[in-house]
Amino acid sequence: MVYNDGTRAVEGISFSVDEGEFFGFLGPNGAGKSTTIKVLTTLLRKNSGKVSVSGLDLDKSPGEIRKAVGVLSQETSLDVDLTGWENLHLQGRLQQMSGRVLDERVAELLKLVQLEDVAKKPAGHYSGGMRKRLDLASALIHRPRLLFLDEPTTGLDTQSRAAIWEYLEGLNRNEGITIFLTTQYLEEADRLCRKLSVIDHGQLIANGTPSELKESIGGDTINLTLKDATLRPTVKEILRAVPGVIDVIDSDGGVTAYAKSAGQIIAAIITSLDRAGIQPSFLSISSPTLDDVFLRKTGRRIRAEELSRKETEPFLT
Repeated sequence: MVYNDGTRAVEGISFSVDEGEFFGFLGPNGAGKSTTIKVLTTLLRKNSGKVSVSGLDLDKSPGEIRKAVGVLSQETSLDVDLTGWENLHLQGRLQQMSGRVLDERVAELLKLVQLEDVAKKPAGHYSGGMRKRLDLASALIHRPRLLFLDEPTTGLDTQSRAAIWEYLEGLNRNEGITIFLTTQYLEEADRLCRKLSVIDHGQLIANGTPSELKESIGGDTINLTLKDATLRPTVKEILRAVPGVIDVIDSDGGVTAYAKSAGQIIAAIITSLDRAGIQPSFLSISSPTLDDVFLRKTGRRIRAEELSRKETEPFLT
């Protein structure tokens, strides 16, 4: 995807999502996640390539695709002067729903997102978490087969984020809705998604289940923080000489090493550093995380402070 000013937002990516899957598109700010989701939901015209959504060709059937999908964007699309009930009714009417069918669906969704008690209050009086839950209900009003979520929990507090996770897990598990989630939150991707694609600078850098991606590290993670950054080359050389170390790379504030059975070689690492007169200000051992996957693939981390606050044919290719 190339914008008019020549910016290449997404280039040469390819992936598929199976029906009923909870799929995650993980990457930092500016990676190309929102551009991709706008193309898939017909909000942005692609420059090239082939896209199929819910078995429909994006170029030939954009109208039918819009009827088949629900979209929850980063920013809520509610009318703050309308009540929760009125917002859902408005969305239903836009989806050509009416009468008893619409009334029952609105009541069902208000119960799902636990907003029954405030349904008659203007949405402008809702908290951020309540607005996001109402926005989610709006995206579900027409019972979409495929739900696109563009960073749905950005800016929410921990409790509200956990509530949204619970709703989404239930939708996927109990109603079989296929969910396409873009996120920067590593914990969110790890908990919710059965399959992930990791994107950075508009290109895919990894695909697989969360477990597969973490196992691709090949061992435990050893993080060393150094007071003197000029010591990094020396520390990397020392670590590479320790038996059992698989790889060593620069990381924020120090050096990260990957090793099998790190606990068994940590004494050898400390001894080697002592001999060189080097004392790290912090040293830790952990099992691999998705952040480690991103670090090893790109040389940097997805940092929290970057955040804005039956086998079937592929369902989306």
